[in-house]
Amino acid sequence: MSETIEQATATAARRDVSVARIFREFLIIGAISFGGAVPYLRGRLVEAEGWIDDKEFVEMLSISQSLPGLNATNLAVLVGQKLRGAPGAAAAILGMCLPGAVIMYIAGILYWEHGDRAASSAVLKGVAAAAVGLVLYTAIQLGRRSLDTRVDLIFMALTVVGVDYYHVSVLWVLLGVGLISILWHHPRRLRKAKRA
Repeated sequence: MSETIEQATATAARRDVSVARIFREFLIIGAISFGGAVPYLRGRLVEAEGWIDDKEFVEMLSISQSLPGLNATNLAVLVGQKLRGAPGAAAAILGMCLPGAVIMYIAGILYWEHGDRAASSAVLKGVAAAAVGLVLYTAIQLGRRSLDTRVDLIFMALTVVGVDYYHVSVLWVLLGVGLISILWHHPRRLRKAKRA
């Protein structure tokens, strides 16, 4: 009962989100998400705003990763669409991309003029290390909430081995492992297992 009330409250709160607020939130995410936006997206959309929960975030991230383009922009479109339809999606993508476009334009000019200096290389290496740390942190957080059984760990391992060791296209690995996962987690199979 309490879960139903919480879900109804969350749904009502999502409907009250304005297009301007969606733009503003994604503008902030786009401006502060150095080294990869996924950790920031989760922090703002799931933890701070409560617009989506971890399960929805993982599902949307999965869709985003299996489509062409950047995960963060794909995710922005999906969240904006969920909150306010097409205007929400447009506001989210514009807010997400605008700060990065401006910053990259300025960074490109600076790199063109000062990219061959040792300090520039040191800064880029530091940013790269921080980005890896942020992605690892997010992977651990999402893994705790998404990987329920040992079989899920096997699906994860199959994906890593397929992409990293055998150099199979991410699309084909996702399709293959996804199909196996769907067959494994099929509701009829789970019902039979509970009956036994």
